[in-house]
Amino acid sequence: MSRTPRPKRTERAPAETLHFDEAAHVRALAGPGHANLIALETELGVHVEAPGGGQLLLSGGDKRARTDASRVVHALYARAESGLVIDPETVRAACRMDDAPASASDETIIRVPRGVSFAARTNGQADYVRALKDEDRYDMIFGVGPAGTGKTLLAVAWGAAKLARGEIDRLVITRPAVEAGERLGFLPGDLNEKIDPYLLPIWDSLRDALTQKVVDKMREERRIEVAPLAFMRGRTLNRAFIVCDEAQNTTRAQMRMMLTRLGQGSRMAITGDPSQVDLGPREPSGLGDALDILSGVPRIAVTRFTRADVVRHDLVGMIVDAYERADAKHGG
Repeated sequence: MSRTPRPKRTERAPAETLHFDEAAHVRALAGPGHANLIALETELGVHVEAPGGGQLLLSGGDKRARTDASRVVHALYARAESGLVIDPETVRAACRMDDAPASASDETIIRVPRGVSFAARTNGQADYVRALKDEDRYDMIFGVGPAGTGKTLLAVAWGAAKLARGEIDRLVITRPAVEAGERLGFLPGDLNEKIDPYLLPIWDSLRDALTQKVVDKMREERRIEVAPLAFMRGRTLNRAFIVCDEAQNTTRAQMRMMLTRLGQGSRMAITGDPSQVDLGPREPSGLGDALDILSGVPRIAVTRFTRADVVRHDLVGMIVDAYERADAKHGG
């Protein structure tokens, strides 16, 4: 009587145990409901368990996936040690890095007194934060790239930190109200009420950095100023940190005007996404023009973000990729 041969048993690689000193940091790394570990599993195709006692267990996937997971986990643990918030977006950004994710060193962290801390989540963000903080080398910093890369938030956070420490007199944030155009007069309310809808993203970033209470107080004291770009003409801004947001929607003349507002003791950050220009088809963007003209000028830094630096929602990165492929296909 013949026997049916038994299937060969596949040997599974034993789980790798990662040991950490502080169980509390491991819990912060795992996140509420282990949401961060779930994001890590989804991105890298490994299984991660948190049995407690400062341990994490890695299993499944291939050797490279487990190596990548170990690298990401150790980098995220370092962020937890620095008291930084870790969320699924942070995990996904770390997983997309080819090398070690941006470390949580002081040079890549913006700490806002009476506010919160912001840490670079990607290598592009780390370069940007270093440039913002390097006051000996750079007085003007361009942050250029797709939506969701933190260009505006990090610039506003650095300005808020400088203001809270009393190192500048004013934080001035401006953006062109391109969408307003001829329709501005048809909006209800006085001039401020007409303009405010176009400045809401800036106020959101300020609240994230300083909290609503502090923002309201500094606004009353006129230490924070948020205004459309047209309001900058004829001014010289001394002892200020200036953020020009949505700079891709400036004309050449507007950009030249804005860049020359820089006064004594001031620095400026210019942010924009060249792929989202809302100007008319015959009106070249002032951002691209400025990047060409200022190439090689000292004391100016340019950080170019890519899809790998998108930290908003993981779908945003896929949307950016899809549009870039479509642009390349149609020669746009």
